[in-house]
Amino acid sequence: MGDFHQNASIATLHDLTDMPVERLEMQLAEFAASRPIALLLPSLYSELKSAALEGIVEQLKSVNYISDIVIGLDRANAEEFAHAKEYFSRLPQRHHILWNDGPRLKALHAELERHDLAPREPGKGRNVWYCTGYILSLRRIDVVALHDCDILTYDRRMLARLIYPVANPHFSYIFSKGYYARVAGGSMNGRVTRLLITPLLWSLRRVIGPHEFIDYLEGFRYPLAGEFAMRASVLPDLRIPSDWGLEIGVLSEVRRNLNPRVICQVDIADNYDHKHQPLSEDNPEAGLSRMSKDIAKAIYRKLAADGTTFSSETFRTLKATYYRAALDLIETYYHDAALNGLEFDRHAEEQAVELFAKNIVEAGHVFLENPMEIPFIPSWNRIHNAVPDFVEKLNKAVAADAADKT
Repeated sequence: MGDFHQNASIATLHDLTDMPVERLEMQLAEFAASRPIALLLPSLYSELKSAALEGIVEQLKSVNYISDIVIGLDRANAEEFAHAKEYFSRLPQRHHILWNDGPRLKALHAELERHDLAPREPGKGRNVWYCTGYILSLRRIDVVALHDCDILTYDRRMLARLIYPVANPHFSYIFSKGYYARVAGGSMNGRVTRLLITPLLWSLRRVIGPHEFIDYLEGFRYPLAGEFAMRASVLPDLRIPSDWGLEIGVLSEVRRNLNPRVICQVDIADNYDHKHQPLSEDNPEAGLSRMSKDIAKAIYRKLAADGTTFSSETFRTLKATYYRAALDLIETYYHDAALNGLEFDRHAEEQAVELFAKNIVEAGHVFLENPMEIPFIPSWNRIHNAVPDFVEKLNKAVAADAADKT
């Protein structure tokens, strides 16, 4: 049961009555008659062997208002792609698999490289970007939703609530962000949001002063949620980060392109659990260590683009301010966990804060050493201007992969 609190920046739509999913789906089916809806699923091949994706696919079989499901498949060889086609064949909706490691899509990627427009690193950002280009090539989609394939607590009500604000023609929302409590298995999860984002934004305000972008990010209950929906008209101008800063980067782009009054967040689940990333203290290029640096850099870049000046001294001060704020928050989280009968490992929480504090400075040094780094993949409007028939080629390549005998 959610509250009805509203902040000053982003409209918040709560879960107040546990409205039956069947009622939501009936309305969404009516909306979809004039606003066709697609779902984008970025997936690793390894996730086809997981209980999470199995549960998601079984839930999606009952969703009648989705016309198209676009699956971005990473790290799959030919045999595994053939298995993926069989795996997703049970979906009753039109479904399209982008075999990102297949020869046709690799050839298209090479074409973009010749124009210096290709995504520079593999990963979720690149996967999502190619899928959005493919959705544009369909030329019939009005609303697009996206979520990950590792959600262990997935149910179709989550999807219906996420899509409803942007599909309802009587609402003005163009972008909807999901949020939820990260509580599962008797413990409080969501370490990067709780222990990095929240105290970092507090500290940035103290160090650099009030800023609209900080206020905007603080308006989101769970800014790192991987579930969002939007009108397809947003896609051509949307620049997508290629690293772990995807969610923050998308929020930044949405703010750049849209009036805040057409952005909302919606409570989509009482509890939420997915695959947990390791802290990776010994490997700065993996897990939450890599994630925390990419997220910090994404925030620094946006603030710099808005006119904020950073220096080495700024980041040293920010680290000290962050560390104190994060430790104070751990105390609050401990009280919250105790009141709700949840397990709480203070040592593990402080370990995470120590790593994040170090990475806040390291991310700052990387930013200062390479301030001209371009973290975003080019928008699809830019691709169209450089290679006008590219999305048509992408459409045909996906169709050809689907038609190949396996």
